[in-house]
Amino acid sequence: MVDSLRATARTAAFTPLTAAGRTEAVVQRINESVALGLLADGEQLPSEVELSAQLGVSTVTLREALALLREQGVVETKRGRSGGSFIRAPGDPTKSAMRARLAEFSVSDLRDAGDELAAVSGAAARLASSRASTDNMRRLVVLADRIATASGVGDRTRADSRFHIEVAVAAASERLIRAEVGLQGEIGVLLWAPGTSDTQAHQAADEHGAIAQAIAAENAELAGQLAEEHVERNTHRLIEARIDLHAGAAHGS
Repeated sequence: MVDSLRATARTAAFTPLTAAGRTEAVVQRINESVALGLLADGEQLPSEVELSAQLGVSTVTLREALALLREQGVVETKRGRSGGSFIRAPGDPTKSAMRARLAEFSVSDLRDAGDELAAVSGAAARLASSRASTDNMRRLVVLADRIATASGVGDRTRADSRFHIEVAVAAASERLIRAEVGLQGEIGVLLWAPGTSDTQAHQAADEHGAIAQAIAAENAELAGQLAEEHVERNTHRLIEARIDLHAGAAHGS
């Protein structure tokens, strides 16, 4: 089951880039895919020829991106018969690192990104209600409550994002997959900072389960509504965290 889940995740990780030809876009996609759990620690990337074709970039661009990823410690390249490029996932981000990343967003930035994510997630849930295969539904059920048992920032982030990306995969829309991956990489990774309560994780699992049930029942409007409300609650939580961060900085804490 783990292998089949990972295979689907790889599909999301390697959809063609819209910013074709940009080295930075490849680096960002791989980093996002690692942070969101689409690529696991130790996982081998496709060959340079295969990966460049999947991402829609030249092999020269891909090699430049892999060189930067090696410098960042995200990719390790081995030579020889069993060689290739392998993912080296970093440990959990520190509280200070996540606070610094959150500080890069204004409240308006978070609201705008949240509005876009709600629209994308809602559309994906509605389409998945009529397009999801039996395998899609099995994966959604498996992923729905995984966040409740996840521990640590990285595990919770990956469990949460994987569910939403799988909904987009079930919608059978490459555009929605790209949009969901991009937005999860932008703001989804901020949701589960150190200190986030187990209660919030269990609530997220319950909401994931309700979305999956609505999709399984082919109730498109309910599935879309639940997905949008889920994202809106998460966005509100991020905005509150950003306001608290600003207030703490103003008081020198």
